Amino acid sequence: MSQADIAIIGLAVMGQNLALNMNDHGFKVAVFNRTVSKVDEFLAGSAKGTQIVGAHSLQELVGLLKKPRRVMLMVQVGQPVDDFIEQLIPLLEPGDIIIDGGNSNYQDTMRRTKYVESKGLLYIGTGVSGGEEGARYGPSIMPGGSPAAWPHVKPIFQAIAAKVADGSPCCDWVGENGAGHYIKMVHNGIEYGDMQLIGEAYFLMREGLGLSAPEMSKVFAKWNKGKLDSYLIQITRDILAYKDEDGKPLVDKILDMAEQKGTGKWTGISALDMGIPLTMIVEAVLARSLSALKDERIAASQVLSGPKPKIAGDKRAFIADLEHAVYASKLISYTQGYMLMRAAAKEYNWNLNYGGIALMWRGGCIIRSVFLGKIKEAFDRNPDLSNLLLDPFFAKEIQAAQGAWRRVVAKAVQKGIPVPAMSSALAFYDGYRRESLPANLLQAQRDYFGAHTYQRIDKPRGQYFHTNWTGRGGSVTSTVWKKN
Repeated sequence: MSQADIAIIGLAVMGQNLALNMNDHGFKVAVFNRTVSKVDEFLAGSAKGTQIVGAHSLQELVGLLKKPRRVMLMVQVGQPVDDFIEQLIPLLEPGDIIIDGGNSNYQDTMRRTKYVESKGLLYIGTGVSGGEEGARYGPSIMPGGSPAAWPHVKPIFQAIAAKVADGSPCCDWVGENGAGHYIKMVHNGIEYGDMQLIGEAYFLMREGLGLSAPEMSKVFAKWNKGKLDSYLIQITRDILAYKDEDGKPLVDKILDMAEQKGTGKWTGISALDMGIPLTMIVEAVLARSLSALKDERIAASQVLSGPKPKIAGDKRAFIADLEHAVYASKLISYTQGYMLMRAAAKEYNWNLNYGGIALMWRGGCIIRSVFLGKIKEAFDRNPDLSNLLLDPFFAKEIQAAQGAWRRVVAKAVQKGIPVPAMSSALAFYDGYRRESLPANLLQAQRDYFGAHTYQRIDKPRGQYFHTNWTGRGGSVTSTVWKKN
């Protein structure tokens, strides 16, 4: 029997679908699951008639593989990944490769890469986006870790990845240690932002304009043919059109409490650590936290009052404005995500290909959209672009959209309809475009109560001053923290 090209450990939906995808592309896959009965069920079920082979122990699994052995973990993040690494190390030889395809925290991946390399093995931590359908028919794959491992997995990963129009795979090497999982984390943060923006547009149409789910489905169908053409707009169209068994929209029966798995939160924490104003994505994460307070919100709705939400006037005009507002806010979300990636590259000494990342996100992944092609073009024009808003195309686009964007946010505030993502995106834009902000007063306050010092506009940058504001303070000052 010929040896297998790669092993997959973990036969939940993602693991099974990746194995089937690899098989479709001519690779022989060996599979194992901690609950061994799942191996036999998979082989007798959807893997029947394929080249996929099963193993009932890790020793048997490793014995099925050609060298260098490639073992991909598709298991629950956290301790299970570490447990399998410990079990695999004694069974593998120098140059063999362990791959983590779950949504692991990038810091765990940095630690694991160093540890596995110290044992003479190679390690890859890779983001895999696209859900079960993407895993089966073509995901976006974002690998990072030991550079020496990449040539050995590149043919498999690029074969099974989604392809864009010119045939380019939505997969390329991202960078060392935790870079792959970091980019996947930022991807998920942007996903949070996109979903929240769509939810706010839906809420404005439902609460403000009184549109039904089928009417809103038609709006999203139209948007999906323009600048907002994307996977998330497409599925929103489908969700709003879906009827329950009684013929009524199913979406109207779903409890308004959103859950989360943590990657959005990790993105926000990293942004705070790096000193990057990731305002829109953080608001999207916090909006989910607010939604979880369902019982409190029910009680508050009986006590706290606000304006009536009905928006009068030309509905078509407002919907047209709303499309521009979502587009402009989406641009801010990606701008902030790229700002964070740039800061992380500097922090961890990663050489990230920003245009290439946009290309990897063009197909297969949850945030795939025509929008990403424009980001790729922006970095093709200027690989050293410091901020997407400074690219001529995006500067022009946001200028064209901002009037509508302001009208929508203002109307939402007037009508008491919460739009935390849209409004925080606009606030970021207005802050970023201002030469002057009120932080001079803030610095004076910090110096007044804590002797934290300040810089002056009439003195060279990097010189710090302290004022004895009350006449009772001394000359001793606090140390300066640079990311304030």
